[in-house]
Amino acid sequence: MTSNKFLEVKNISKTYYTLEEETKALENLSFDVNTGEIIVIVGPSGCGKSTILSCIAGLLSPTEGEIIFHNKNKNTGYMFQSDHLFNWRTIMDNVLIGLEVQNKVNERSIARVNKLLDTYGLGDFKKHYPSQLSGGMRQRVALIRTLAIEPELLLLDEPFSALDYQSRLKVSDDIAKIIRQEKKTAIMVTHDISEAIYTKCYLCKCVISKDYLN
Repeated sequence: MTSNKFLEVKNISKTYYTLEEETKALENLSFDVNTGEIIVIVGPSGCGKSTILSCIAGLLSPTEGEIIFHNKNKNTGYMFQSDHLFNWRTIMDNVLIGLEVQNKVNERSIARVNKLLDTYGLGDFKKHYPSQLSGGMRQRVALIRTLAIEPELLLLDEPFSALDYQSRLKVSDDIAKIIRQEKKTAIMVTHDISEAIYTKCYLCKCVISKDYLN
C-alpha cells in the first residue's frame, strides 16, 4: 500500500535560551500531515504556533525530536501575518519577487503568474500598487506570491489577523478555496477559534491547543 503521508512531526520540543533563562516553546509534539491535507493549529498567543511552522520550514531546529518529509520535494512557501508587499512595486512585480530571488523569472513562470492573478480576481490590478488595494486583496496577492514559486507545502502564520472580522471570514473563504483549487498541502496556525471553525468547512483536520480546552 502506498503511503499518502507528506510529513511527520515526531516528538519535537523547542527551548529558547538566553544568558538568564530558558523558555520551552514546544514539548513532545507529534502529528502527521497527508498529501493534499490542510491542517489548522489553534492556540493562544505565545503557545508556540509560529515556532512549529519555523521548525517545519527549517528556519529553526527542534531541540529534540525530528521532522520527516516523505515527499522528495521540500519546496515550502511561507505566508506571514503581514502581507509584506513592497509599496513601490506594482502587484505584478510584488508577486514575482520570490521567483526573482530564485532566478526563475522566465516566460513560463510569468505566464503562470498572469494566470494566477487572472483566475483569482486580480487580473485588472497587475499594474496597481499595494496602497490601491483593500486588505483582503493584498492578502490574496501575498498568497499568489507564495504560490508563484510552486511550493509543495504552504505554511500560513495567522494570515488574516490584520483584517477586521468580516474581512477575515471572506478572505479565509477565498484563500481556502484557492489552496483547494491549487491542490496544495497546507498548515495554518491561528489564535482565533471562530476563524478556524469557519475555515474548517474546507479542511481535513483541526488541532486545538490544550491551553484552549482548560
